[in-house]
Amino acid sequence: MADKAKKVFTMAYGCQMSERDAETLTELSTKEGYTKSENLEDADLVIINTCCVRESAENKILGKIGELKKIKEKNPNLKIAVSGCMVQQPGALERLQKRAPHVDVWTGTHNLHEFGNLLGQTISKGKAAEVWDKPRETTESTPLAEKGKLRANVNIMYGCNNFCSYCIVPHVRGRERSRPSEEILQEIKDLVESGCREVTLLGQNVNSYGKDFDQEFDFADLLKEVDQVPGLLRVRFITSHPKDISDKLISVVANGEHLCEHFHFPIQAGSNSILERMNRKYTREYYLSRVATIRQYIPHASITTDLIVGFPGETEEDFAQTLDIVEKVHYSQAFTFMYSKRSGTPAALMPDQIPLDVKKRRLQKLMTLQNSMSLVWRQRMIGHIYEVLVEGPSKSNPDRFTARTRGNELVVFDADKSFIGRLINVKIVDTNSWTLQGELAQ
Repeated sequence: MADKAKKVFTMAYGCQMSERDAETLTELSTKEGYTKSENLEDADLVIINTCCVRESAENKILGKIGELKKIKEKNPNLKIAVSGCMVQQPGALERLQKRAPHVDVWTGTHNLHEFGNLLGQTISKGKAAEVWDKPRETTESTPLAEKGKLRANVNIMYGCNNFCSYCIVPHVRGRERSRPSEEILQEIKDLVESGCREVTLLGQNVNSYGKDFDQEFDFADLLKEVDQVPGLLRVRFITSHPKDISDKLISVVANGEHLCEHFHFPIQAGSNSILERMNRKYTREYYLSRVATIRQYIPHASITTDLIVGFPGETEEDFAQTLDIVEKVHYSQAFTFMYSKRSGTPAALMPDQIPLDVKKRRLQKLMTLQNSMSLVWRQRMIGHIYEVLVEGPSKSNPDRFTARTRGNELVVFDADKSFIGRLINVKIVDTNSWTLQGELAQ
C-alpha cells in the first residue's frame, strides 16, 4: 500500500510580506513531498511564519506555538517549523528554542530558501535550526509564489533603510535590496499562465526600488513594464513611503491601463514633532502636498494609511493634528494602532511613554472619526457604476460574491461562479463603512 500523502498547514502573521514568505515556505515544502492542507488537525507539518513588529503580536504567536505542543503530544510524528521576523531578532533563536523545545525547525528571514534542506535534516537529526545574521548574494533570486491563485503577491525588493524609531523591520530584514526587473516580470508571467489576474507588488518601501542598481531604473519604470504583461488585469503595490513618492510615479499610475488608482500612503501621525521623533523624514505639510499632487493627477484615487496613537511624548495637541490630517485627506480606509513598545528600537527607550488608558481613548476617538469618513467616502459611490474584478463567494454569505474596485473597495453582489476572475461592471446600491452592496450593471 502506498504511503499516505504528507500534508502541510501554514500560518502567517503580520504584513503581506510575511504572507508572501509563508507561500514560499509552503512551495518549498511541496518540493519535499508535502501537499497543502486547509486543516490544521490533519497536518503532518505545521509552518508558522512570524511577525515581531509589536510585542503584542509576538505574544500572540508564542501562544499559538504553545497550543501546537498539545497537538504534537497527540501526534508525535507532527513536525513544527517556525520562521520569519520573530526568529531573526538578535539572540532570539536560543531564547525561543528554550521556550518551545517541541519545535522541529527554526529559520529566519534571510535563509528561507534553505527551508527544504532544514526540513530534510530533521529526518536524520531530529531537529534543525539556522538563522543567518545577514542576507547573502543570490539567496532571494528564485521566485516561489503560490501558483493557481487569482490574486498574488510578488516581492520586488527586500529590506528597509529608513529606521523609523518605532520599527524593528530594518533589524530583521536587512538593508534594501531590489530584485532584477527580469526576474520580477518572469515570475508575474508564470503566475498569469497559472490563472493569476491581479498582482500586488511588495516592498517595505516600493518607492525605493532600483536605488541600488547601477543603471537608472526606478519603480515607475518597473510599473510601466508590469502594466504590459499579457493577461494581467490588475496591478497594485504596497507600501509607498511619503518621502520618496515622485511625480513620475503618480503620472505613470494615472496613465496606466491596469495600474490601480490606490495608494497606501502611511503618514503614521499628523504632528510634526511626533513625525520627527518617529524619524519619518517628512513634515505634515510635505505629506499634504504629495496628497494634493495625487489628487491633481488622479482626482478619484483611493488613499489609505496607517496611523499610530500614543507615541511617546504625544500631547493632546499632537493627537488633534492627527485627527485634522484624517479630515483633510479623507482616507477611504485607515489601519489604526496604539503604540506598543518594541524591544530593540529607540522609541522603546524614549521618555514620556503614554498611559494605556490615554492610548485607548485616543484610539477609539480616531477610529470613530475614520469610520465616519470611510462611510462618507463609500456613500458617494452609491448610484455609480464601477469596474470590479470578481474574486469568489463571500465568506459571510456564500450565496453572494465579492469583488474589488480599482480603488480596492470591497463589493458584495449576486452572481455565480462563471463570473470569478472576470472584470465586470456593477452599480453600487448601498454601503456601510467597510463594504459596498452592488448589483450587475445593465
